[in-house]
Amino acid sequence: MSCGITWSRCCRSTSDREGFGFGSGMTCRRRLRDWNEAGVWQRLHEVLLAELNAASRLDWSRCVVDSSHVRALKRGQHTGPSPVDRARAGSKHHLITDGHGTPLAVLLTGGNRNDVTQLLPLLDAIPPVRGRVGRPRRKPDSLFADRGYDHDIYRDQVRARGIVPAIARRGTRRCTGLGTYRWVVERTFAWLHGFRRLRIRWERRADIHEAFLHLACCRLITHKQINSLC
Repeated sequence: MSCGITWSRCCRSTSDREGFGFGSGMTCRRRLRDWNEAGVWQRLHEVLLAELNAASRLDWSRCVVDSSHVRALKRGQHTGPSPVDRARAGSKHHLITDGHGTPLAVLLTGGNRNDVTQLLPLLDAIPPVRGRVGRPRRKPDSLFADRGYDHDIYRDQVRARGIVPAIARRGTRRCTGLGTYRWVVERTFAWLHGFRRLRIRWERRADIHEAFLHLACCRLITHKQINSLC
C-alpha cells in the first residue's frame, strides 16, 4: 500500500497533488531525490526480493537480460542519439529478471549505449538476496539474451562467474528456442512502461528518472507477486 501511495504522489501533476492534500510538487520531488540518494528504493527492492525468495517464488535457474529505448524529451544526463528513433535524444533501460520476469536489477544509460556493455554491470547490480538458509544469493545458474549481447569475450566473462550463457548468435536463424525463455523480460518491460513517467522520460536529471525506475520495479513486485502471498 505504501508503494502505491508514494507512486501516486510522485506521478500526479502538481495541481492534482495539492488537490488531494499531498503537498507541493517540489516537496514530493525533493523527497524522491533524497530517498533515492539514501538508497531507500534499493533497500525496499532487496526486502521484497527476500520475501519472494523465502516463499520459493524466485527462479534462480536462469536470468534474462534485455534493454528498451525511451524518448527523452528534455535531454539531460544519460541521454544520447537513439539509433532506433531517428537519432532523437533518448535513454535506455537495461533490465535483468529472474526466470519468472521478476526485476532483479535495472540500469539507466544513454540511448546510444551498446547493450552488451551493460551485461556485466547488470549482473553486478543484482543485490544479495536473503530469505533462505545459508548465504544470500546473487547469481543465477544461466543467463539468456538476444543477439545484441553476442560477443565471445562477454560469454567468457559470464562463464568465469559460474553462470552458463545462452546468448543468440548473429547470422543464425530466428527460431532458436531462446524466445521460450526470453519473453518474460519483454513482458516486464511492457508492465514497467505502462507507467507514464517511464514510457517517456520527462526529467533532465538522471537520478530522478532512476528513482522512478526503481520505484516502479518495487511497485511491480508488490502488485504482481507479493500480493499473491497474502
